[in-house]
Amino acid sequence: MKKKIFGTSVALIVIIALFVASQSFYTVEPNQYANTVRFSKTVNTVSEAGLYLKVPFIDNVIYFPKQVLLYDMKPSDVLTADSKTMQVDNYVTWRITDPLTFYKTLGNIDEAETRINMLTYSAIKTEMGKLERDKIINSDSSSRDDFNNNIINATADATTFYGIEIMDIKIKKLDLPEDNEQAVYTRMISERNKIAAEYRADGEKQATLIKNEVDKITGITVSNALAEAETIKAEGETEYMNILAAAYNTPAKQEFYEFTRALDALEASLAGGNSTIILDKDSPIARALMNQ
Repeated sequence: MKKKIFGTSVALIVIIALFVASQSFYTVEPNQYANTVRFSKTVNTVSEAGLYLKVPFIDNVIYFPKQVLLYDMKPSDVLTADSKTMQVDNYVTWRITDPLTFYKTLGNIDEAETRINMLTYSAIKTEMGKLERDKIINSDSSSRDDFNNNIINATADATTFYGIEIMDIKIKKLDLPEDNEQAVYTRMISERNKIAAEYRADGEKQATLIKNEVDKITGITVSNALAEAETIKAEGETEYMNILAAAYNTPAKQEFYEFTRALDALEASLAGGNSTIILDKDSPIARALMNQ
């Protein structure tokens, strides 16, 4: 009986020892910070992965993430410099850099996101309050980059106290309130149509000037070409007459030329069917036909 009681006691002691031992160690993953808290006071902060000791049943280990966190803010309304309302939808990426300071000032992720939301909204409201709505809508990429950088710098400066770092703030969407969205779009469309009409008018003016210049050049070119053609034609006729004069420079040659021309005229007259030709008896053709 005593042996049984002794064996049970040993087993119980071993179980208790194992349980106490299990409560004396804790592990830290590579993507974690660990704060060891004793009676609401941090006694140790660990940022390296590994197995660590703590006082069992007294120390409490609180873990915080090491990786970059994403906080997606809810859309909110802000006023521009000309007192116009716009709706901003943005997100923030951030991380914990000092787990001890983070635990003392904020304590948990939810409280950190609440503080980030407040500070980011304040920075956005301040920056948008410096610009008119039309300038914000029509801003180029460099202006938007300056706008984002100003918000990031303002929020980052304000959150350093909490042991966190703001990595980036991006505006996903910048909208107009529904009540005046259509009116603004209509005005923007009207302005764009006006600009397009001006571009079209300028284009038509330039097209008319170019067309007139082309017509002028075409007229001058055609006129010069016709004059040159007439000159060439006259030179050709003159050359032709000179060639004829050189070819028929004797009475016999002239008589032969007149005879061939007469034959050509006779051939042209006989074309077209039954024809009657009346020739003078003294004409060279009549004599040739009569074999005289």
